[in-house]
Amino acid sequence: MEDEDKEALAGLSPVPPPRKVHSYSQQLRGTTGSKRPHPVRKHSLDDIPRPTNTCTTTATTTVADHFYDSSDDDLFSNNSNVITTSGVPVNEDYVCPGPDAADDQQQHKPFQPMVEFIGSGGGTGIFKVPSRAAVHPGRPPCLELRPHPLKETQAGRFLRSIACTDTQLWAGQECGVRFWNLEDSYEPGAGIGGRARRGDEDAAPFYESANTSPTMCLMVDCGNRLVWTGHKDGKIRSWKMDQSLDDANNPFKEGLSWQAHRGPVLAMMFSSQGDLWSGGEGGVIKIWPWESIEKSLSLKPEEKHMAALLVERSFIDLRAQVTVNGACSISSTEIKCMLSDHARARVWCAQPLSFSLWDARSKELLKVFNIEGQIENRVDTQPAQDQPVEDEMKVKFVSSNKKEKPHGFLQRSRNAIMGAADAVRRVATRGAGAFVDDTKRTEAMVLTADGMIWTGCTNGLLAQWDGNGNRVSDILHHQCAVQCFCTYGSRMYVGYVSGYLQILDLDGNLTASWIAHSSPVLKLAVGVDHIYSLAAHGGIRGWTFTSPSPLDNIIRSEIAAKEAVYLRRDDVRILVGTWNVGQGRASHESLLSWLGSVSSDVGIVAVGLQEVEMGAGFLAMSAAKETVGLEGSAIGQWWQDTIGKALDEGTTFERMGSRQLAGLLISFWVRKNLRTHVGDVDAAAVPCGFGRAIGNKGGVGLRIRVYDRTICFVNCHLAAHLEAVNRRNADYDHIYRNMVFSRSTSTLNSASAGVSTAVNMMKTSNTTTTLNTEETKPDLAEADMVIFFGDFNYRLFGISYDEARDFVSQRCFDWLREKDQLRAEMKAGKVFQGMREAIIRFPPTYKFERHRPGLAGYDSGEKKRIPAWCDRIIYRDSRSTPVSECSLECPVVSSILLYDAVMDVTESDHKPVHCKFHVKIAHVDRSERRRVFGEILKNNENTIKSMLDEYRIIPETIVSTESIVLQNQDTCTLRITNKSAQEKAIFKIICDGQSTVKDDGDASDYRLRGSFGFPRWLEVTPAAGVIKPDSYIEVSVHHEEFHTLEEFVDGIPQNWWCEDTRDKEVMLSLVVQGCCSNDTRKHQIRVRHCFSAKTVRIDSKSNGSRKHQGGSTNRSEPRQPSGSSDGSDDRRS
Repeated sequence: MEDEDKEALAGLSPVPPPRKVHSYSQQLRGTTGSKRPHPVRKHSLDDIPRPTNTCTTTATTTVADHFYDSSDDDLFSNNSNVITTSGVPVNEDYVCPGPDAADDQQQHKPFQPMVEFIGSGGGTGIFKVPSRAAVHPGRPPCLELRPHPLKETQAGRFLRSIACTDTQLWAGQECGVRFWNLEDSYEPGAGIGGRARRGDEDAAPFYESANTSPTMCLMVDCGNRLVWTGHKDGKIRSWKMDQSLDDANNPFKEGLSWQAHRGPVLAMMFSSQGDLWSGGEGGVIKIWPWESIEKSLSLKPEEKHMAALLVERSFIDLRAQVTVNGACSISSTEIKCMLSDHARARVWCAQPLSFSLWDARSKELLKVFNIEGQIENRVDTQPAQDQPVEDEMKVKFVSSNKKEKPHGFLQRSRNAIMGAADAVRRVATRGAGAFVDDTKRTEAMVLTADGMIWTGCTNGLLAQWDGNGNRVSDILHHQCAVQCFCTYGSRMYVGYVSGYLQILDLDGNLTASWIAHSSPVLKLAVGVDHIYSLAAHGGIRGWTFTSPSPLDNIIRSEIAAKEAVYLRRDDVRILVGTWNVGQGRASHESLLSWLGSVSSDVGIVAVGLQEVEMGAGFLAMSAAKETVGLEGSAIGQWWQDTIGKALDEGTTFERMGSRQLAGLLISFWVRKNLRTHVGDVDAAAVPCGFGRAIGNKGGVGLRIRVYDRTICFVNCHLAAHLEAVNRRNADYDHIYRNMVFSRSTSTLNSASAGVSTAVNMMKTSNTTTTLNTEETKPDLAEADMVIFFGDFNYRLFGISYDEARDFVSQRCFDWLREKDQLRAEMKAGKVFQGMREAIIRFPPTYKFERHRPGLAGYDSGEKKRIPAWCDRIIYRDSRSTPVSECSLECPVVSSILLYDAVMDVTESDHKPVHCKFHVKIAHVDRSERRRVFGEILKNNENTIKSMLDEYRIIPETIVSTESIVLQNQDTCTLRITNKSAQEKAIFKIICDGQSTVKDDGDASDYRLRGSFGFPRWLEVTPAAGVIKPDSYIEVSVHHEEFHTLEEFVDGIPQNWWCEDTRDKEVMLSLVVQGCCSNDTRKHQIRVRHCFSAKTVRIDSKSNGSRKHQGGSTNRSEPRQPSGSSDGSDDRRS
């Protein structure tokens, strides 16, 4: 034995612990003080019968709460026993799953589950089983317009953005666009085998466009009934909103399109003047005048090429305008987002670390400032050159080589290679002089009803700015990256990378928060009745404007009461295998014995290998590759291919994911007929070797979804040596707490997202911790089922080499189990808290001499290592009590059918182990639940309406005039008065169109500009805002002299005089709503510009006639609009 083992054994008592009389092997034991005489050893497993046990009596349990699992500290009561068929009570540390686990619903043959041992400490903290329910109790009920699809089904079709009209929800995807008619929101999906492709089986009916380049951004022009999209190929495309599509199988086509940028179109918006602004890479900002767009839209389809050319040549290049002698005032980084300040006629352009503020009318640059609000009088330079970084890499290599050598070759190799890898990583992530891990980057921006601008950063900070670009305040409610904003009334919605959705008031106070999705919230869109959120995995949910409210509890209870309608149950069998291969290779026959012979009835096979490849050089190189997101090796690939052949990969099974960390490798295969229900493969790795950085010890994991339930497989190799029990416990705890699976956002463009990837979205203590007091749970704690397997290295204690071999040869495993370190530590609640393992009925799997069969192969050399069960398979499912029925509250219930070692495999000093699980899964038919949701809303329509009356309040407002006449440079003040004594009034002024006055004094047809924009000659300030109760606001309506029309050809202004002496008229709409109302009221105001100084007359059927003297500023006294309020207002729900 090793010296360390001898010292450890010397300190251990040779006396076995007291035991009960009965055991599974019915082996009698003498007193603890005497030594048993040993018979002649048998060194073969041949002709040794295996005792069997059956359990038929089940223990009953209750769930304390309908939504939450019980949190009992002890999993077993001292008064409860499990009885064997012979009537003999067994040790209360074990539990038999009972006949319910053997109840087979599908094609599997009847089976008898094995008795299991359950560790202590699983009812509290991060080891508590996650709560599940028919309806999530921690968030409002929602409309699942598109339930979470498996991301493997979304290759090339991931959704990137959403925008809502009054009747439709549009989404931009990697192959074009799609839209849903909101009236069909509660209709069932097509189902598997229906019209919809994989991933959309449960989605509400939708329509798709013909294939295009990936859609990068999306916006709605309700005035012209168009949807505009910016694409990766640099094109901008338009789509008609209300086109009639009789056949959903025929994709609809784009309207006007043109080449806008050389690279991707990253952001778009319409200014208050109706011009289209777009931003791309390199800080390029272009303006597309509405006049050219309008003319192109009027052309016939056969003139498509001419229409595109007309728009393409009309652009205004703002970056070129502010570039002098090669020096530019704005940054050369990409445009993250753009925002139109409608109230002040300004445009904000946000880049990762700076902002530029523009005048929407004059198109002049007003201000450039950084994310701290400091003005930048900058001269932009090109991105940092590579040469300094190359020099830095040289320094890394040189300095590493010149270091002293106190730690030996492994440490020196690690220092040198990881230093170089760190420099390589920084080169890869360097962009425009800033590093990717900069926590202050701007990610999103929004304009609130009170005219303030809010920006969100990667560190979760929310910054408030006034309309002039002055930073007003900072607020932090959640320490995760902000992804998106939207506003409705006086509410601001914030979506985070953690999946959280928050509601803030106009002052930034947090009013509500919940987890909206299991992945980052990419975009938010405001609809007629819902706020829609798009998650990175492609799911879309609709949240009612009233949430959270008492109405949520009513709807939630009704949905839960109809659980039987949408509840579905399925079974799946899982085979898990683990083997420390000791840097060797296996024959095809060995792999068949280990896996192939027992995989005929399983749907999923998960395999974990240890010591696939070792050595100081390999470990150091592996650590260096991990720092730049690389993993895997040729030998690891060989193992996967060889195992695949044993499983008949390609015909019967399909390989779906893998992860390698140095010598650790995990892979899994899925039977092809189950492939439709398995996906969302994410990978993770946690090194536990030297400095928690080297992968000779540690864990690799895969997380998958099976029938909408999360199952995690973790392959571990823990610290070695007999005395290192605490180190092994610490390794497990480190792996459990720090295993972070890669997120969908890091693989949006990958055809096999999450498979064999080393690039994880790192979750550190300050990136996912909310400001709440509740501890954030690790990823493994949130899974419905977790299976740990591998070389755990727990040994037998208090026993000699000869004694251990004697007990093994006689198959006296009961007493040996009492000497098992892992069992003792689990019983004490120090490791694998609350997890389960089938009773071991196979010989210890370590340590053997290679190529020596049978028990004679145990190590008989100089060290004589004591045989031990180092190789184990342990799991946890959804049960918070020993026995629970499979339901939506306890969705995954598993039992073990087989747990054995393959003793005839001799290629390693360890024996391979396999374990077969029978897993019962309860899940939701999401299409059916959506239908039930719609049915509940319809049946309770009257009740809901009465509860929503407070959300339909629109403050009474009056305007000082309904008709305004302006001459050159005239200004008229429009007063808007809020008559309500309690409610604030939110208003916005839009332009319903412009017309030319005919000779007879009548206006011609009104023509809209982009997104209800104002004509160039009209200034309305402020055009939006909030009016306090019993207060008024004065709006300036000003005519700006506009004698010249600037046309741009290829970005060059072409000035030509065009003195239009015709009178013009615009129809302004004052849209008023309450702070929480989804109803609006409109006031219409006619504004006419008269070129001559004569008195003019405005005819209006609804407003009568009013006269205004030209050449002076008109200020009208406040008055009630003529006629009743209904006669002059247009109210919509």
